[in-house]
Amino acid sequence: MIRLALMILLGVASLVLIASILLQSGNSAGLSGSIGGGAEQLFGKKKSKGYEAILSKIATVAAVLFIVISLTLCALE
Repeated sequence: MIRLALMILLGVASLVLIASILLQSGNSAGLSGSIGGGAEQLFGKKKSKGYEAILSKIATVAAVLFIVISLTLCALE
């Protein structure tokens, strides 16, 4: 019973993780963005508020849940 609940929770966590990553915008566009984009990340031009921050936090929580539940299911085997 608990194994079934964990598998359902794992499926929900994976769907939330996929959706939150796909909804985030890209960091840079093409090769020119990869050359000049490093300085922007270093000096803090990252969006700290709003939609991007919420999606980033949701993705982080979903990833941690996914890993913990996966390890738990492997330990139960």
